[in-house]
Amino acid sequence: MESNPVLLESKSSPINLLNEMQQLRLLGHLCDVTVSVEYQGVRAEFPAHKAVLAATSKFFKEVFLNEKSADGPRSNVFLNEVQVADFASFLEFVYTARVEVEEDRVQRMLEIAEKLKCLDLSETCFQLKKQMLESVLLELQNFSESQNSEEESAAHPSVAPVAEAERDPPGSSVARPGCGASPEGPAAKSKEKM
Repeated sequence: MESNPVLLESKSSPINLLNEMQQLRLLGHLCDVTVSVEYQGVRAEFPAHKAVLAATSKFFKEVFLNEKSADGPRSNVFLNEVQVADFASFLEFVYTARVEVEEDRVQRMLEIAEKLKCLDLSETCFQLKKQMLESVLLELQNFSESQNSEEESAAHPSVAPVAEAERDPPGSSVARPGCGASPEGPAAKSKEKM
């Protein structure tokens, strides 16, 4: 008798794999490429793994897959006009699927994601920019509403009593408190007669 197949799936394996690859990179173990970046005279070198870079960036995938076998495998890649801090953040993101950057660097991270064709980082930056914009718009809307309500209350300080007084036409039989009548009005008087 044949048994049914079952799925063996690890929820922690992808995270463990990323963590281990990050540790290998930070220690310089098994790194097979060095990425050199330079921006306005500031230069730095980052050891990394071709497989990780190629799996997360179409730019690197094209570079590594289009290497000529006559030249041998490429062990250095040079990126011009890329800031050191931005590439360090890019590497942290592709190795850990997360990175913390200042709000004013989100646009630069989006630009490096697009330059290196890293869809995950590009999408993450885009979603964060969208949330930041929505937050700013909500704050502006709340500020505008509070300004409008302050202006209205300053322009019409006695809106509620005037509106109440205007509800009943002149000569109506409803008596108002403070005008010499009882607070109960005509209904109370008719009850007294009964």
